[in-house]
Amino acid sequence: MGCARLVYNRALAARTEAWYERQERVGYAETSTMLTNWKKQEDLQFLSEVSCVPLQQGLRHLQTAFTNFFAGRAKYPNFKKKHHGGNAEFTKSAFKWKDGKVFLAKSTQPLDIRWSRQLPAYAIPSTVTVKLSPSGRWTVSLLVDVEIETLPKSLNQIGVDLGITSLIALSNGEKIANPKTFKAKRRKLRQAQKALSRKVKGSNNRHKARLKVAKVYAEISDTRNDFLHKLTTRLVRENQLIAVEDLSVKNMLKNHKLALSISDAAWGELTRQLEYKCDWYGRTFVKIDRWFPSSKRCGHCGHIVDKLPLSVREWDCPKCGTHHDRDVNAAKNILTAGLAVNVCGATVRPEQSKSVKAGAMKQKPKS
Repeated sequence: MGCARLVYNRALAARTEAWYERQERVGYAETSTMLTNWKKQEDLQFLSEVSCVPLQQGLRHLQTAFTNFFAGRAKYPNFKKKHHGGNAEFTKSAFKWKDGKVFLAKSTQPLDIRWSRQLPAYAIPSTVTVKLSPSGRWTVSLLVDVEIETLPKSLNQIGVDLGITSLIALSNGEKIANPKTFKAKRRKLRQAQKALSRKVKGSNNRHKARLKVAKVYAEISDTRNDFLHKLTTRLVRENQLIAVEDLSVKNMLKNHKLALSISDAAWGELTRQLEYKCDWYGRTFVKIDRWFPSSKRCGHCGHIVDKLPLSVREWDCPKCGTHHDRDVNAAKNILTAGLAVNVCGATVRPEQSKSVKAGAMKQKPKS
């Protein structure tokens, strides 16, 4: 893993230097040639003692990172750090799968694995990735092709409104409380971070304190992922169609008063899991336009109120007098809009009146 990190960082440094000093773009082929030359250097001969496949895979991942950067999908690649853990990826030519055991290249003993779940008898791994987390936990991921059986069809359809106090509100009136995993561990994390700040840099005590901080973060992440997986699996099993708002979480995080709560709720991960699980099990997943006024719209008569502050959790429609729970009403409207989009591809974005459009056209730009 250290060799893979070294090769990645050296290739990144070489590509960065070539661009800033000579305005040259260095690709995967050039970095692969550099790797061959590095192995011939006296101080880097230890690179030949490990399998070349993880080193080459690291260069391929670096190429992908630069591709995403130039396409505007990601930031400039960063150097890998030892205390962040790391990974080493082995393709078919660099490992052996025999009798349910994994033998890595240039290793005589199989990996000592405690399986989280057994692979199907017909499954043959195509890639093995060994990972080390910042908390010091080792994991092995095996990439296999498996046959996923679709679930039997259900008559249930559900709309999901995402929130903070209630993580989700469903169109059937049910609300799922937000576990607030970060808040539950915040005091423990603060104590661990204060202890870390008092340690001398480079000392063994600082290394131990850093591991304690990383383990608290791992606890938060594990608890959150466990809750989300159980929740999304349940929703997918019970409903044939799931409609969700397409929220711009990245922009919502700019609200510093709510950024911590929004991050802790993990709306993006929740919708991601719903989307791929619906695809796996033959369910229909619909995303509603983020400008659809789900909260301000009366689910009974369709009237849209002008303002509805976040502090208002219940309201009465001024037109028909129907009493609404803010979140449940939004979930019902999301389901209605999702059915319209799914059946006929209708747009649910509210249209501006002609007078508003004309006023916008006549408005002069500010100096």
